Amino acid sequence: MLYFSSNLINFGLVAGLMIPVPLAGQNFLAGGKSPRMFGTDMAVLEAGEARQDLPCKVDDAKALLGFDLKFHAGFEVTVPMRELAGSDNLLTIIFRVRPEGNPEGDRYFIQRVRVPQLDDDAKGEAYLQGGFDIGEGKYQIDWLMRDRSERVCSNSWKVEAVLPPKDKTIEMSALAESVQPSESEQFYEEPPVARAVGEIPLNIKVLINFAPQKSRSATLQPVDTSALVSILRTISRDPRIGKFSLVAFNMQDQKVLYKQEKADRIDFPKIGEALRDLKLGTIDIKKLGTKNSETEFLSDLLQREVVGNEQFDAVIFAGPKVLLDQNVPQDALKSVGTLDYPVFYLNYNLYPQQIPWRDSIGHAVKHFRGVEYTISRPRDLWFAVSEMVGKIGKAKQNRKVGVAVAQ
Repeated sequence: MLYFSSNLINFGLVAGLMIPVPLAGQNFLAGGKSPRMFGTDMAVLEAGEARQDLPCKVDDAKALLGFDLKFHAGFEVTVPMRELAGSDNLLTIIFRVRPEGNPEGDRYFIQRVRVPQLDDDAKGEAYLQGGFDIGEGKYQIDWLMRDRSERVCSNSWKVEAVLPPKDKTIEMSALAESVQPSESEQFYEEPPVARAVGEIPLNIKVLINFAPQKSRSATLQPVDTSALVSILRTISRDPRIGKFSLVAFNMQDQKVLYKQEKADRIDFPKIGEALRDLKLGTIDIKKLGTKNSETEFLSDLLQREVVGNEQFDAVIFAGPKVLLDQNVPQDALKSVGTLDYPVFYLNYNLYPQQIPWRDSIGHAVKHFRGVEYTISRPRDLWFAVSEMVGKIGKAKQNRKVGVAVAQ
């Protein structure tokens, strides 16, 4: 049964301004070749022609590879506010994404946008945008928007999502020539992973700093959250890893947000709940009177969570750069003791040319003779995790050989 979604988005408008209205998470209208929809809508999509009964400008957003290893594509629309003036209006957007190499893979999306009553002399433009996720391939997009008066704006375009030859070994999280709605909930449960057969699974500990790229920012931007969650998901999907310990913290607020001990999978919904309570820029007044309180927090975290007598196969730090006035003192690092496992740092840094120097976590990782990777692009994440897990497995094997020789 194919149906229309009844979801509505309120259309926030301010006269004289261009107001963005994101249409994240469009809903499937239907899959297949014959959706139940108005005949006129289907005729417009099939015609594939540009129409301007309802004046608007439609620009396609090029397919970009995200840290989640999916291609993200979409559209941007501007509509003069005077065209929406009058009593309450309703904009209905319908579009079809057709994989060129998969005729049975058509996907239809719908979104309704409620427009409040506007004055006839309303100035400026309304700006709408929407998106969807695709795998590698070529796609035809047929798009329309109509108002209550049945005026139509429509357009068609092609999108190509392709990995460069040097990145063809990356295992995408979206199948080739597949189409999905953009994921609106970042902390969804990760599906079970088929672990490697015949190997003793690795036992790792991850310490991840959920913080924005700009250390003094008052908000954790969605782009940063998405990248950090993608780092965790890429690690969790490696079949060679069987046990996960996790410490999610925030350096700015100097708080441990969530902990998980030796679990079979990372609990993403619980992390999401913990982050909802995060209020950046609010620090305990007692810490304001403590010189280098952030350094003290990081030092305590290392001494508490990175200890030589626990049996991990590796400890992995992840997060944006942490540039403190003072690095963790050598005495504090030495008190951790000698580690029997390797240490890694997945440093999420979108602008490595602007901030090329080692940060405070990097200095600590260097002390433990660890390896640091700079994660600026999706390919960096994929290749870093692949190499890192290989090193962890090799180090574990070497320890087993060393123990056997000693006996």
